[in-house]
Amino acid sequence: MKSPTQSRLIVAAVLASGLVFNNELHAAEWSIPMAGNAFRTAPSPGGGGFQRDGTIAWGDPKTVFSVYFHVNRPAELELSINAGTKAGRSTLATTIGVKAFSTVIEGAALADRKIGRTSVAKAGYVRVDFKGASRTGDLYAAIHSLRVSSNTSGLAVDYVTTNKGNMFYWGRRGPSVHLRYEVPRDRKLRYAYSEITVPKGQDPIGSFFMANGFGEGYFGFQVNGPSERRILFSVWSPFKTNNPRDIPKDQRITALASGPKVHVGKFGNEGSGGQSYLVYPWKAGKCYRFLTEVKPDGKGNTTYTSWFGDKAADEWRLVASFRRPKTNTDLRGFHSFLESFSPVHGYIGRRAQYGNVWVRDVDGQWHECTRARFSVDPTGGGRHRLDFAGGVEGKGFYLRNCGFFNETGRPGATFKRASMADGPPTIKFLETAGSR
Repeated sequence: MKSPTQSRLIVAAVLASGLVFNNELHAAEWSIPMAGNAFRTAPSPGGGGFQRDGTIAWGDPKTVFSVYFHVNRPAELELSINAGTKAGRSTLATTIGVKAFSTVIEGAALADRKIGRTSVAKAGYVRVDFKGASRTGDLYAAIHSLRVSSNTSGLAVDYVTTNKGNMFYWGRRGPSVHLRYEVPRDRKLRYAYSEITVPKGQDPIGSFFMANGFGEGYFGFQVNGPSERRILFSVWSPFKTNNPRDIPKDQRITALASGPKVHVGKFGNEGSGGQSYLVYPWKAGKCYRFLTEVKPDGKGNTTYTSWFGDKAADEWRLVASFRRPKTNTDLRGFHSFLESFSPVHGYIGRRAQYGNVWVRDVDGQWHECTRARFSVDPTGGGRHRLDFAGGVEGKGFYLRNCGFFNETGRPGATFKRASMADGPPTIKFLETAGSR
């Protein structure tokens, strides 16, 4: 026979066990803001429908808004939306994979509206599509957030959680990824050379494939619109500001030369300095080459010059040459990157191969760059977006971002590509002039 003390201990243990059991049954919940995680994916990418109060609202029956979030394992999910409608009554069609749901929304006040339950078979991104089915008022819905709850043990859900640091903007743009090349440390370097091939279908609007990055600027090509593409070469001023008008005269970038049809001007908002660009119809599937010279003038300034060309055509064209004051440096910080600069296109994937990368020293000796260190910006590093990767593909490195694919690269990883059998690049105008 148990003593009263023993009985009380057993009862306490049973109650404690029940409390733990109940806690395990309690669903974890996540609230996914539309402002940082939704995209208009039909009838075309665009910013229409995004409201200043953080909601998405629309009345066009052709419009589809898609929301993305990442799960770390298979899971059972219960979904609802915090939503209202301006007036009248509407029906919202929600699709997750092949599963469809119908939700009636009535009332202007934002309130939780149930969608339903779905199963996710594997870890990775989940896409939820919203489309209007019927309405009696002007709008199908004004949705503030998607609510996700689950009893799945150990489930982690990643998405853009807050707008701190303007992360709704950066999160919708997507993560930027970088390759920092290993170069000889005991040599003064004069030139950076690289080649980029963008596969067909991997060049959406808002893409910047940066080929030759250096300590004071960058050089690459962009997709600026449906019918415009640019070759871009920029050098930052040594004066730190986002407004080019604030730069003192003795710290301004000076344009020394530019090629035919190259626009030369100023830029701001990411530091300030001199910018040049050539509108040029580069094409996915073709290989283009980039050459940048960094040369101190012996008077406390450094000159930066970049050339671009279609490799198959053996073409070289001058983009621009800039002088940076208060700077005495050789080539340093050689790197490449891939970014999306358009938030409305941040759900569309892009990738490129960065191949045949070399540097040339001040004595005219070429050095092949076969190793590169991979990194990602705070959008990826903070797990706001996990759709980023890099590695070795064939004879070159590759970078990939956006598209909500299910591979996530490892920042800090070092990649090694095979050496090129053809040896260093042959650049006739350099050989003719000698080591400049």
